[in-house]
Amino acid sequence: MPLVKPLSPDANQEVKKLADFFNETLGFCPNSVLTMQIRPEIATSFINLNKAVMANHGKVTSALKRLIAYLSSNASGCRYCQAHAILAAERYGAKQEQLQNVWEYKTHSAFSEAERAALDFAIAASVIPNNVNDKIKTNLHKYWNEGEIVEMLGVISLFGYLNRWNDSMGTTLEENAISSGNKYLDKNNWEVGKHV
Repeated sequence: MPLVKPLSPDANQEVKKLADFFNETLGFCPNSVLTMQIRPEIATSFINLNKAVMANHGKVTSALKRLIAYLSSNASGCRYCQAHAILAAERYGAKQEQLQNVWEYKTHSAFSEAERAALDFAIAASVIPNNVNDKIKTNLHKYWNEGEIVEMLGVISLFGYLNRWNDSMGTTLEENAISSGNKYLDKNNWEVGKHV
């Protein structure tokens, strides 16, 4: 059972209107947002930040942003966000080979060198203590410009917030997200955990 129960999707019309964004991203409004709307200012600010972070301005694709979110959430241990991120990666066109082999990204042929640099950055920036070093910085700058790096770190930081929110809250995981988690993350011992 979650720490705080989510409200109905109709509880706040301003939040509901903004939350339509998630119908495209996930196919439903996440329980995390339904909990945030207990304080509507938090929900609306979060949704607007999410929209800004996930907008594409360079070569960082929507699918890659969601794979970054998955690896970042895995580094933090948040099962809820792992399932959401892999579901969103699938919905935004990540290749099946990438979804099925995300943990082999360093060597698997489905990933480019640029994607490897981005995913290395995602893991290094998500662990505590932070592990972004000169090697990761140099490799990242080989493939990505400063704006694209800002986009990536925006995703990592957004999911850092979500990882703390959902793991502390014990947010109940939705069925569609559970299905994607079971489908793509099983070989990494993924489970719903406390998000039942």
